[in-house]
Amino acid sequence: MASEQRVVILGGHGKVALLAAPKLRTAGYAVDSVIRNPEQQADVEQAGGNPVILDIESADVDRLAEAFAGASAIVFSAGAGGGNPARTNAVDYQAATRAMDAAQRAGVTRFVMVSYAGADVDLDRVDPNDSFYPYVQAKHAADAYLRDSGLDFTILGPGSLTLTPGSGEITIADPDGGINGEPAAQGRAVTSRENVASVITHVITNNAAIRETVNFYDGDTPIADAIR
Repeated sequence: MASEQRVVILGGHGKVALLAAPKLRTAGYAVDSVIRNPEQQADVEQAGGNPVILDIESADVDRLAEAFAGASAIVFSAGAGGGNPARTNAVDYQAATRAMDAAQRAGVTRFVMVSYAGADVDLDRVDPNDSFYPYVQAKHAADAYLRDSGLDFTILGPGSLTLTPGSGEITIADPDGGINGEPAAQGRAVTSRENVASVITHVITNNAAIRETVNFYDGDTPIADAIR
């Protein structure tokens, strides 16, 4: 397949990435799924991705740029998984910002970041002593870096992720994670991982939400109508 129709997913063995790869393939893209562990290759291949063994936690900008060369979009769906503040910073901020610099170096302007709903405002409302706070810091800073990068970014902010099958329908949330100016009702601020994968595919294939942050939960509006 032509190189201009290739998407590189960082965090290629994550649940969202494994759901996004077949959707992107169906949409006509080749998918390079970047993974650290060679034992994950079979899972990636089964999902339709081409496994690329590369540790983004240690790879420098030049090495990342080599992996990105000729791609039409980069998707950052990697994460340290919490529990270790130093590694959270290393992956969710440092690796993310190196990936943005590498995309620019490789001439790949389209960059989709999987963040979370409320990342814009949680720095001021989450207790610094909370174990969640290092993740808030890393994601907030990475998102800010992306907005200032000059890339054609889309920052996606899903709610609490579930394994519920995707409906293809969502509700757009406010920057603070509320809905229409009101706090999201308990149990409402959830997002199917499959819906996240569908949104990734939609914004790439349709060049939608360029230079926008889109917070969203599972809802009742078709993705194509909710995000333009």
